[in-house]
Amino acid sequence: MALAGTSKVVLGCIAFGIFWVMAVFPTVPFMPVGRTAGSLLGAMLMVLFRVISPEDAYAAIDLPIIGLLFGTMVVSIFLERADMFKYLGNLLSWKSRGSKDLLFRVCIVSAFASALFTNDTCCVVLTEFILKVARQNNLPPQPFLLALATSSNIGSAATPIGNPQNLVIAVESGISFGQFLLGVFPAMIVGVLTNAAILLLYFWKYLSVEKDQEGGQPEGPEVVADDEVTSHRFTPARMSHVSSLNPDDVDCISEPIIRSNSISTSVNENLRSRSINSEADIQLAIKSLRASSMSHEMVDVSTVPDRRDEGASSRKFTRTASQQRSVIIEDLPPSPETNGEKEKEAEVEEKRWKILVWKTAVYLITLGMLIALLMGLNMSWTAITAALVLLALDFTDAQACLEKVSYSLLIFFCGMFITVDGFNKTGIPNTLWELVEPYSRIDSAKGVALLAVVILILSNVASNVPTVLLLGTRVAASAAAISHDSERKAWLILAWVSTVAGNLTLLGSAANLIVCEQARRAQFFGYNLTFWSHLRFGVPSTIVVTAIGLLIVISY
Repeated sequence: MALAGTSKVVLGCIAFGIFWVMAVFPTVPFMPVGRTAGSLLGAMLMVLFRVISPEDAYAAIDLPIIGLLFGTMVVSIFLERADMFKYLGNLLSWKSRGSKDLLFRVCIVSAFASALFTNDTCCVVLTEFILKVARQNNLPPQPFLLALATSSNIGSAATPIGNPQNLVIAVESGISFGQFLLGVFPAMIVGVLTNAAILLLYFWKYLSVEKDQEGGQPEGPEVVADDEVTSHRFTPARMSHVSSLNPDDVDCISEPIIRSNSISTSVNENLRSRSINSEADIQLAIKSLRASSMSHEMVDVSTVPDRRDEGASSRKFTRTASQQRSVIIEDLPPSPETNGEKEKEAEVEEKRWKILVWKTAVYLITLGMLIALLMGLNMSWTAITAALVLLALDFTDAQACLEKVSYSLLIFFCGMFITVDGFNKTGIPNTLWELVEPYSRIDSAKGVALLAVVILILSNVASNVPTVLLLGTRVAASAAAISHDSERKAWLILAWVSTVAGNLTLLGSAANLIVCEQARRAQFFGYNLTFWSHLRFGVPSTIVVTAIGLLIVISY
């Protein structure tokens, strides 16, 4: 495709430049409107500048990708409600054998969770929990936050539903879920293990410091304030027990004594609540309690037949207070309070079973969605169907659940599709690719290396999703000239490199920014993950993991 007219090229570059600035720096001083508004602004300018027609703008929106995003978001919301991520968080600290074991678990759990539930979702729900675990064990948060962000990016490369750029690649290429998984999953496993090894080597000294040397805190579990306990949903509950009680306040909080109780039980409870220690006080309390009890009871005079023989007459006798009390205890019907407690217990048990059945249904539907994807069914409609089934089985108004869907992300994608399509119509991406394409064919090692470098740089300059939209069809067309297998391999290379490229800098991936913001805003245990601290680890890790993964993907 040749370059368009000069005015169209200039105006298209201006519109795309504004979109790029807003996407990479959403809080620029002159227009801090965010990524979503910036995306719509770029799309609007493309239409206003007549770089793209309104009809072509609507046609540029890829509805299957939007549908797949929406479906996976709804499924992730239900999985979060079903405590899936709580169980993943508990798995991190379950029988942990130290800081290095905890770091390795963070890498593995976040990688596999991201492959199934998207990297952004995992970073949102696991960041605060990981910060808390690090604080409770008196460990530096930085290695664990880097492990979460980088492993989530690497793990999300394994499946088409792991991240947005993989969604685009799966829809555009037509590669099935199973083929995608087989092509990238081995590279993901090796990449996560390599990343974990680099983390351990990089932070070995920090993770080897003993607790008493680092913070001087005891070995026991850390006492956490009540406000901190409820700071996020994965915080374990802690009960505070009353260790002492002021005797002067006992009368204000003690309950009335029930007359149907025995004298011994009443005396014991009364003595226990008042903490009487002297024997004289005990005797005095017994006498006063008996006098009070007798004053409230009437002596029952009953007539009972004394049948020593058949003609014996009846005689009257008086029952003692203790006999009267025993009769009252035996004949007393169940109290309303006891019945109410049993009803409450039954309601709680019934509610518990309903929750268990509902959680099981959510997990089974999600498993069915994954099986359908592996069978090669349409990915977007499979995800939408699973989402609608979950909404129907919830038996409640779906508004509360649908309000949690990130519609801003869906709108951002719509604007981005229009902006990138308009930029493609200027002819600039095609002209630049024609200069690089002869040297970046995937039938040679040099060509693969150059293609990886181009994707790596462009993913950090223009973000990974626009990079996939700009390069996807061109890279696939170049590889298709070699063979059909090479075309599929080119799509998988693009998926692997564009995803792992997000680990290079803090701005390279939305998951990195989510971890950074979640950690900074965390209550009581916030931490600031800086750009340079991420860069120092991100550069060597990204280069090594990308190179090792490329060797595996190419050999597929």
